[in-house]
Amino acid sequence: MSEELPAPVPRLTVITLGVSDIRAGIAFYDALGFSRRLKATGDAVAFFDTGGPVLGLFPWDQLAADAKLPDAPRPTTFRGVTLAWNCATREEVDAVLAFAFSKGATLLKAAHETEYGGYSGYFADPDGHPWEVVVAPGIEVGDDRRVHLAE
Repeated sequence: MSEELPAPVPRLTVITLGVSDIRAGIAFYDALGFSRRLKATGDAVAFFDTGGPVLGLFPWDQLAADAKLPDAPRPTTFRGVTLAWNCATREEVDAVLAFAFSKGATLLKAAHETEYGGYSGYFADPDGHPWEVVVAPGIEVGDDRRVHLAE
């Protein structure tokens, strides 16, 4: 007979993206305004403060090896994951998208009214990781840069 283990506190702490060129990835996210932390890691790995979970960048092949997954073929289609940059207004969505493009992002989908009453557009980082830039009902970003969900 086995005892039931106590449930750990659930938390999402780091989102790590595999990148083809760590220096280019660092430059892109730095240019977007994310604050790099633990710079002593050099070009081995990079961590950025996002106001919530940390964004990590790690060389694609090394991340695949660490997770015991094949490095090739690399997907050129949707990977089933998007990142989101929540905004307070439609104007902020437009400003963030324009800013991301000015720093080397690729437009995936122009900003538009959504069926749920929001406003959203998508860009891809240099490695094709998709980001949604969005303002959505029931989701607010506080002065603390954290997302606050309606009850």
